[in-house]
Amino acid sequence: MKSFHLARAAAAALIGVAMTGMSAHAEIKNYEFQLVQPTVKAGADRIVTVRLVDKTSGKAVPDAVIFSTRLDMAPDGMQEMATKVTPMPGTEPGTYRFKATFGMAGRWQLSLGAKVQGETGALENKLVVTAEQ
Repeated sequence: MKSFHLARAAAAALIGVAMTGMSAHAEIKNYEFQLVQPTVKAGADRIVTVRLVDKTSGKAVPDAVIFSTRLDMAPDGMQEMATKVTPMPGTEPGTYRFKATFGMAGRWQLSLGAKVQGETGALENKLVVTAEQ
């Protein structure tokens, strides 16, 4: 009888762990990057600032690890026109800055991949920045 109760307790614990893992994975969708300024001047060494936000609370999220960046003109049908993106120090918690050359006016897509501290899975966002003359 005692082993039956232990087996039931172990099964309940495993189900709880599995459900916790599923809910943590779903929570990565509660985060998003937002552009601080949607436009920049076309040219070299322009800074793009994004804020990582917890959509459930509206608060900025610091200390994410950005592991993937890409900037190209995909919104204007020129995804082969890509440029180098250099991470820069943020100016306040929850903001992330990147330096890039916007070689021409138009719409540029900033693709970001990040790990949010304490969450399972990776966050991926695509933001459109407009470069103006």
